[in-house]
Amino acid sequence: MAGDIVPIEIGLTNGDLVTLWAPRWREGDEEWEAFLGHEENLYGFASVAELAAFIRTDTDNDLVDHPAWSVVSGLSAAELEPEENFTFDFVGVPELAAGDPESLVVAELEETLNMARNIGEVCDLDPVIRFFSGHPILGALATGASTFDGREGLEVWDQVGAAIAKDWDKVLDAIDTVVTSPAVDAAAVAVAEAELLAAAENTVDADDVAEESEDEEFDEEDEGDDDFEDSFWESVGVDPVRIITSADTLYTLRCYLNDRAVFLGQNGLITVFTSERSLARYLADNHEHDLAQVATYGEIQNAAVDGSLEIEVTDENVYVLPGIADDLAEGPEAVDAEQLELAVELFTDAAEFASDDSVDSALAGSTELGWYVSYLLNPDPSRMAPNPPFVIESEAWRTLDREFEARLRKA
Repeated sequence: MAGDIVPIEIGLTNGDLVTLWAPRWREGDEEWEAFLGHEENLYGFASVAELAAFIRTDTDNDLVDHPAWSVVSGLSAAELEPEENFTFDFVGVPELAAGDPESLVVAELEETLNMARNIGEVCDLDPVIRFFSGHPILGALATGASTFDGREGLEVWDQVGAAIAKDWDKVLDAIDTVVTSPAVDAAAVAVAEAELLAAAENTVDADDVAEESEDEEFDEEDEGDDDFEDSFWESVGVDPVRIITSADTLYTLRCYLNDRAVFLGQNGLITVFTSERSLARYLADNHEHDLAQVATYGEIQNAAVDGSLEIEVTDENVYVLPGIADDLAEGPEAVDAEQLELAVELFTDAAEFASDDSVDSALAGSTELGWYVSYLLNPDPSRMAPNPPFVIESEAWRTLDREFEARLRKA
């Protein structure tokens, strides 16, 4: 995360504004965090074009000394569009808290409150700081939606909502008071608007080309359908999985039902085996597990019973976990992005199987690890490489690794 400046959108009383956020970065022995602004003012703009025009013409703000300022001030206007996971609707916080504690709602509420806390700390806003210190119950959001399950969980959710209903207006008022929109050179705005229009037109053209290409590929696939025969595992819609941990090589099964990961296991725990043969033997017997709800599971069990079942693991279902944390600690160039992406997929699927949002929270764009992983998996030449040390990021990954292994149960 260090070494970057991020465009963000914030929803305030007078409308949505865009600005820049510099997540924590280190200079020598000191750690800093900042927003685009000057002295007690935080600058916000009604459009991306105005933001682009301002940073190209202004040299008197709190971010000009940031290591990435020269890169950011040279970006095209289109590159300053805030990504979806960097939009924070402060006005909508009470509405979120008044809804049901679903996974997406809890995650969005936590990230929005975290950004409000960042602004409060950077701008030294007492009402914001008092809001978080006076309502420790808000810390429950970081543990994910599963915290709010059942009667006791709903009581905790009600306490979160009560805290927000009572004092959130003070937070919003405090942030409103420090946000200002400085005047911007009209000619520079016109240039940025032209860039945005050109980028939008290019995107439309690219989408048309992609659709044509997809249509051609689809036609070619149709022509070859008669010659294509699914493997057994493709036909039943279930994948054998190989997981290499620091201690073992393990095997299990996984499929997706309505885009939700379902493993061989029960109650959020994944049943694993130290060999393909032991997995096949297990499948030949009757056991209670969540994968039995899959309509084709009977075909798998029948094949296991008659001895024809072969556990065939394809490359995309092999997960090598050892060494990733060490590589993250060493730096971006040491990380195998393909293995990292697979590990993220595995951790996310396992957490989803357990109805646990902790992985999504740990990899959110507002966290050090989430930003680092996003940099590695979604490369963008306009972004500066993160700067060491990567202690926080690597330790956060080790935590995810430990939590994942705790979900495994050897049969």
